[in-house]
Amino acid sequence: MTAETSRRLRADAARNSGRIVRAARELWAEQGPDALLEDIARRAGVGIATLYRHFPDKAGLVRAALDQSFAEDIAPAIERALGDDDPRRGLATVLEAAMSTAGREHNTLAAARNSGAITAEASSPFIESLTLLARRGQQAGLIRADLVPDDLPRIMVMLMGVLWTMEPGSDGWRRYLALVLDALSPGALSSGGASPLPPAVPLRSPRKRGGWPV
Repeated sequence: MTAETSRRLRADAARNSGRIVRAARELWAEQGPDALLEDIARRAGVGIATLYRHFPDKAGLVRAALDQSFAEDIAPAIERALGDDDPRRGLATVLEAAMSTAGREHNTLAAARNSGAITAEASSPFIESLTLLARRGQQAGLIRADLVPDDLPRIMVMLMGVLWTMEPGSDGWRRYLALVLDALSPGALSSGGASPLPPAVPLRSPRKRGGWPV
């Protein structure tokens, strides 16, 4: 096999993989998290054997779908937020991007939950960005000082939880994001309108029984 042929085969494989992942996201959005892998392969224009060569199980396909969605919708928001002079506004930018994406990818998240594809490793780049922005906000006096890093994934779980109470595609989550952002303001605490936070408890890994209900 020539080097040119090898490169062409790798490029074809990458295109097939991308088509499969995008087809999966489309069908989960249309049909729900239990859409058949055969239908996903058909939508992608490949055979089921090709799908299984790329993704031997559904969890692998779901993780690839989450990665694709993150790269397209959330990573650019993180980049903008980290370059923003106002870290509180940057934090709001990332949270809004995450909630907007989750609203669109509601059934992909359901598939991830059902297949056990959500792990601490998968969410760590997102949580790390929130932690950095929150720390910058505290240093600038824009985020309440008693917020700790373990609060951030829990806040995200709280926000994600409202999605399951709404019709898919609804932007009703914006109301609760606004409430959370106000609660993170140091003004509410210093003015006596909010109580100091009780002590934080260690964060449980989503791999343990029950996981995070996102």
